[in-house]
Amino acid sequence: MPVNITKLPNTLLFLIWSATPIVLIMLPANYFDEGQSLCLSVFLLNTECFACGLTRGTMHLIHFDFFTAYSFNKGSFVLFPLLVYLWLKVLYGLVRTFLKK
Repeated sequence: MPVNITKLPNTLLFLIWSATPIVLIMLPANYFDEGQSLCLSVFLLNTECFACGLTRGTMHLIHFDFFTAYSFNKGSFVLFPLLVYLWLKVLYGLVRTFLKK
């Protein structure tokens, strides 16, 4: 059975896009809690910006650790539903393009 080259990039993108939440769920909730900050505000000005803690808060929301997520950044409760919506929208688009060809 020959491989359809035009479907290959969409298939690969679909697999990567589908695996992302699975990988994040498999990682421990505190995976991003330690280590050097990548925020330019912290690096250059030694002060936290409004987005500091969003990654850590979102990671704790994925694991249903609401209190810790709230302590890292309250904005993660707004960001997480938006990320889920965008993820589903892109996944739906990938499935539609995959099924059209």
